[in-house]
Amino acid sequence: MNEEIQFILDSTKEGMDSAMLHLEKAFLKIRAGKASPAMLSSVMVDYYGSQTPLAQVANVGTPDARTITAQPWEKNMLHEIEKAIMNANLGFNPMNNGESIIINVPPLTEERRRDLAKQAKGEAEDAKVSIRSARQEANKEIKKLEDASEDLKKNAEGDIQELTDNYTRKIDAFLTLKEAEIMKV
Repeated sequence: MNEEIQFILDSTKEGMDSAMLHLEKAFLKIRAGKASPAMLSSVMVDYYGSQTPLAQVANVGTPDARTITAQPWEKNMLHEIEKAIMNANLGFNPMNNGESIIINVPPLTEERRRDLAKQAKGEAEDAKVSIRSARQEANKEIKKLEDASEDLKKNAEGDIQELTDNYTRKIDAFLTLKEAEIMKV
């Protein structure tokens, strides 16, 4: 096979892999009833004048399925962390016990579960759009090739479509699992 075509196929697969990776990260942020440190991954703390991710100023953990704790490495950061969690608008009510921040994760209501399932569907759809745009880009690149025969181009387009179909199936399976996790009481 022409090495230019192979390069196009490899870079397309790489683009589709990164879309899947992005989807996995997005799904981690969608809480499914049990506490996870990833729920606080978007929290930015004012650390001596600069916005810093919570994980870089405190140890974030989950002692049980309904509780998240954030124990700062510097005691004077407790108030800043508490304020940052409130400002992140995650729907959590942090409690300060003088040594760490404790967050009780409330159980999800049926309506909230449906909203989270919709959010997961939206993220999956975004990933599919990324996959399709990678396919479209690859097909454009193949059409531009001048030293490849028409048969090679057609075969490469078929390979790209096969890649697209495989990744779309992976996204659908991943979404089904995530929806089941969200809707499980």
